[in-house]
Amino acid sequence: MTAPRSIRPERATHHSLGDDAPAPTTRGSSTRKAVLVPTMVGLVIGTLFVTIFLAAFHTPEPHGLPVGIVGSTSQVEAVEQKLVTNSPGRVAFTHYASVDAAQDAVEHRQVYGAYIVSGDGASTRLLYAGANGPAVTNTLQGIFGTVAQSSQATLGSQDVAPTSSGDTRGLSIFYSGFGLVLAGYLFGLVSSQMAPRLPLRRRLLSLTAFSTASGITVALTAGGTGFNALPGNLAAIMAVMILMAMAVGSATLLIMRVAGPAGTLLASLILLILGNATSGGTLPPAYLPDWLRPLSEILPVGLGVRALQGVSYFGGDGYLRGIVLLTVWALGSVAVLWVLDRAAARRHGGPSTVAAPL
Repeated sequence: MTAPRSIRPERATHHSLGDDAPAPTTRGSSTRKAVLVPTMVGLVIGTLFVTIFLAAFHTPEPHGLPVGIVGSTSQVEAVEQKLVTNSPGRVAFTHYASVDAAQDAVEHRQVYGAYIVSGDGASTRLLYAGANGPAVTNTLQGIFGTVAQSSQATLGSQDVAPTSSGDTRGLSIFYSGFGLVLAGYLFGLVSSQMAPRLPLRRRLLSLTAFSTASGITVALTAGGTGFNALPGNLAAIMAVMILMAMAVGSATLLIMRVAGPAGTLLASLILLILGNATSGGTLPPAYLPDWLRPLSEILPVGLGVRALQGVSYFGGDGYLRGIVLLTVWALGSVAVLWVLDRAAARRHGGPSTVAAPL
């Protein structure tokens, strides 16, 4: 007699298939997620980028652009009346007692231009800063050309703060800032994804090394021995660029930690899209819609761009404020990461981390 078998082949086969049955569903779900998530993230980021930049720059017009006026009381009043009539709300005017005072204000970017009326009113002169970019120059020449023509006066012009020979269009600071912000964002993103449980001290060492190396490299490339596009003090330029990279890198790490999977989208929106749209690198904040203008005063790229413009062309305008607030961004983000790190360590009783798991 043949001994009975403990397991029949057909039942063994049945159980094997039953145990593996959920696998195709799991694989299918993972495949759909791998296809849909990158598609949606790319679509949303691209749509936001186009929408916000078009909202900011599709028909750029200044709103309260600061300008100065020099002349007698009656001449100034006449010019102001023409500005109110011909260019309502486009400029905000300040009366200066002398040409020297007005020129100093333009050179330190207290105003973007100054309109000088001669004693007899037969001739006028526009003082402007080419370093503000051709769009601002064209705006001022258009506005005050109309004023001079209505007074039957000739209009001369003088560039009192021209761009360097290596930056004839005044865009190098914007592109330098954009490059640093993009690099800082990518550092935070890749660092979070590749090493989600890296200890904080090592993360900070990596952040410091990246920020220092990238800031010095970009400063030397744009100014220094590179393209001679930033004519300011090299050490001051390096300090701003290092802090820009560190501020954006640390802020990206924090956003990724707090927001988890949505961190990529949020960091892109806040630091890249809104940051660069409001930076003032292509057009001053006075050209932005009211809802975007305040961001130019608080986001890292706007702070850095103004500081770089100030140290390169405008007697340090915005430099100290930029250094202070970029430091606040960097140290504040690191401090919050440290608090979150310590709280997670206490909850789990294990080693601390500073980035959200994938």
